[in-house]
Amino acid sequence: MSTRPWILALTFALTLPLAAQVRSFKPDTTHSVIGFRASTVLFDVPGRFDRYHAEISGDPAAPAGAKVRLEIDTASIDTANAKRDTHLKSADFFDAAQYPKIVFTGTSVRRQGDQVVVKGTLAMHGVSREIELPFRAAEGMNGAGTHTWSYRATVPLDRLDYGIGSKDIAAKISLGRNVELDLLLVGFFD
Repeated sequence: MSTRPWILALTFALTLPLAAQVRSFKPDTTHSVIGFRASTVLFDVPGRFDRYHAEISGDPAAPAGAKVRLEIDTASIDTANAKRDTHLKSADFFDAAQYPKIVFTGTSVRRQGDQVVVKGTLAMHGVSREIELPFRAAEGMNGAGTHTWSYRATVPLDRLDYGIGSKDIAAKISLGRNVELDLLLVGFFD
């Protein structure tokens, strides 16, 4: 009978460090990029979304069980061309008025070699599809001496799967179907 409180105390002491490893990721918005590259017949169009909110929590040393949600403001698209950006926000492409958010919700996270693979649902332009984002993970000290993590994924995405530009005549003629997503999340865990 006297060993039972000791066992409970030991169990609690051993599980406390495990619970303490679940931390929240705070993005460094100066270095993080939610970007893409679309290709036309003549040239590539690089771009990015400037406003987003990332909710990531878990243990960076053991990513299984991590929670991931990324919400992007569709109207924050920036291709360094105001006229093109206005057209991309219109009903011809993203229809930012009707679909103001692009949302990725992770359903599972696993380590695969040197990658952290996040499987989840990408909801964009009224369509939800399951995708996998294979992130290359790195960690180290940044220039300010802060322990920092980075996660980079480059993934092809068929824009027509989401109806992006499917009715625009110019897009039908010269815009490639595949758009390369280029995601770089840099930040720290608190």
